[in-house]
Amino acid sequence: MRARLLTVALLALVFPSSAFARGEFDPTKEFEQHEWVPIHLGPLDLSITKAVVYLLLGTLLTILLGLGLMRWRLNVAPNTRQTIGEQLYEVAQTQVAEQGLPSKAIGRWFPYVASLLLFIFVVNLLGFIPLPLTGETWHGVPTWGIYAATSSLSVTLALALLTFVFTHFEGIRWNGARRYFKSWIPEAPKPLLALIVPLEILGQFMRLISLSVRLFANMLAGHILILTFLGLIFIFQSLALLPVIIPATLFYIFEVVIVVGIQAFIFSALSAIYIGSAIEPEH
Repeated sequence: MRARLLTVALLALVFPSSAFARGEFDPTKEFEQHEWVPIHLGPLDLSITKAVVYLLLGTLLTILLGLGLMRWRLNVAPNTRQTIGEQLYEVAQTQVAEQGLPSKAIGRWFPYVASLLLFIFVVNLLGFIPLPLTGETWHGVPTWGIYAATSSLSVTLALALLTFVFTHFEGIRWNGARRYFKSWIPEAPKPLLALIVPLEILGQFMRLISLSVRLFANMLAGHILILTFLGLIFIFQSLALLPVIIPATLFYIFEVVIVVGIQAFIFSALSAIYIGSAIEPEH
């Protein structure tokens, strides 16, 4: 019974109407952003798009998950729900915050890195749950599909930009601007400094790019591959391609079980390391 439900769910992932026409299905179109509620304030485009809806839904679920697992009806003898919450908290504290942040900064920045871990995990996981939020209809009925807000570079870049700003803000706050920026310059012969200093400055900005692109590329590639596997059935309109569901199912499980959590962990752990290294640049 579970296998049948999983098969139906996987087929539902590619229900956009364009998938039912031979040769017309393009998985990359699932990531296009269209204005659902236009909001323009001068040059600023604050329109509500699919990514915004998924982010709002992810934010709501993150808050509810945090409250449900860690704040609601806590007992001295923890039940299963409370145990899961404690495990999440322990991972955020011991594996993320304490590994990257100095002890003097954990109290200030643990809430941030823990929130990053939980929020990115929820948004990534939400991206593998079929929802009627594709923006398309089939005979008047909203079609179901999968979409991860973190497969949008603007979303991951915004998250990385927060870490980037907080990193240098804390570096200056704890060390002073002169000492902090001086820590970027390694000890080297003066003739080499003209080459090393620009590379060090570029390396700081490359952190911003690598942090955002890593999450974006992994989520985008995973979704495109899943949609491509399943879209082949509708493109060629042949049941002979049903065996394609097997590798698609395995890859789907791999993404949900492993990639979703790992990417959230890596992003939050690197954020803690960057902030910690700015606070104590000598380390």
